[in-house]
Amino acid sequence: MKMNWGRTMIKLTNGEFLPLEMHKVRVVQKLRLPNIDERKELMKEAGYNTFLLQNKDVFLDMLTDSGVNAMSDLQVSSMLRADDAYAGSETFTRLKDVLNHVFDKEYFLPAHQGRACENIIASAFCEKGKVVPMNYHFTTTRAHIEKNGGKVVELITKEGIEVQSELSFKGNMDTDALLELIKERGKENISFLRMEAGTNLIGGQPFSVANLRKVSQICRENDIRVVLDASLLQDNLYFIKMREEEFKDRMVYEIIKEISSLCDIIYFSARKFGFARGGGILTTTKEDYNAMRDLVILYEGFLTYGGMSVREMEAIAQGIRETLDMEVISQGPMFIKYICDEFKKAGVPVVTPAGGLGVHIDAMEFVKHIPRKEYRAGALAAAIYIISGVRGMERGTLGEERDENGEEVLSNMELVRLAMPRRVYTLSQVKYVADRVIWLYKNRDLIGGLRFVEEPETLRFFAGRLECVSDWADKLVEKFKEDFKDSL
Repeated sequence: MKMNWGRTMIKLTNGEFLPLEMHKVRVVQKLRLPNIDERKELMKEAGYNTFLLQNKDVFLDMLTDSGVNAMSDLQVSSMLRADDAYAGSETFTRLKDVLNHVFDKEYFLPAHQGRACENIIASAFCEKGKVVPMNYHFTTTRAHIEKNGGKVVELITKEGIEVQSELSFKGNMDTDALLELIKERGKENISFLRMEAGTNLIGGQPFSVANLRKVSQICRENDIRVVLDASLLQDNLYFIKMREEEFKDRMVYEIIKEISSLCDIIYFSARKFGFARGGGILTTTKEDYNAMRDLVILYEGFLTYGGMSVREMEAIAQGIRETLDMEVISQGPMFIKYICDEFKKAGVPVVTPAGGLGVHIDAMEFVKHIPRKEYRAGALAAAIYIISGVRGMERGTLGEERDENGEEVLSNMELVRLAMPRRVYTLSQVKYVADRVIWLYKNRDLIGGLRFVEEPETLRFFAGRLECVSDWADKLVEKFKEDFKDSL
């Protein structure tokens, strides 16, 4: 195994490879692990929706990597020099300069998070009757586009939605399908094209630079904007460096420059990309900047803060600098691969190859005895919390919305994501997660389905409440106590 980017994966004397944490812990937060009877009741009170659990009742929070990554000492210290001004803040200038340096984009618009960026872009460029092709949708992105009259067209390759595969870049766009879409719809009816780095809903899977080049060339020949969701860019950068031959000896900084040159607009959630809390939009042209500028003022705040605290902006600027360090951006993917490999050895079905953001368990296979309209992934996420205190996230049919006839729209995949916030959890905690999920897999027949008791019309997975269709939670607890006795 060649490690030309640093020695962050070491080989033990027994031949096992182990991911090393290239940092030391200096500030800690106390955790609590409620006993299993408490966890069962807490899950019931939360309507079997892990979003509605209180964090104080969660042992390991693997719901998301958004806004929960650990800051470095340099990030925390940088916050002390923040220039607290409504307009013309020096903090904003420092952030803008860092972003301009990294991405080579002249224009920058701040926003309080990635979702806000989606709103600005969709409001500026989407029109009724026009479409937005993308490698794969994200829930909030699609909601903003549809709210503005647009329609999402997914152009992921067939291999991209295969759960288990050896394909290095499952996030690639089908360029033949893109050409067909342009021919069928006409380029004038395409608002923009969106590429998502580290496609979230299919397992944090990356795209290749080679694929982005083809996509960009097609779009430029047809005068179509290329918009990059860079929220998970750091994971994508890692995979490009490790899996794409052209870039194995290139610096991270150079890869970002290459990607940026192929895109017209780049937006990101700094809750992911930058290890802080905020977001922003970068663009090449004054025309696109002007199209979005007034919307930022209207929805977010003035152009030199955009709804963000200046302290967060200082932290983002430092976090972006740290994103250029391969030892920093490699830890998440390496930890994810480690737990993914542990699951594979035990037969637990997972998305392969291991992607970014977190390990993705294949609920379609894990609990295949549960009817799909009883929300396999949602039931599995609830069961994982009950037996471990670990909070994951449903990424399946619960994340879809009913059609115009009130019928369920079944998702392409039924996944439970166990996110890996960067620089947060230790290897012993990761091993605990693996052990409990492996036990659950051996007892998977005990898990039953869910049904809604409170179902919002939009983005129902955030706030919806469900109940068990049987007494399966009680039976699961009984089996846990039989096997683990008094252990938590």
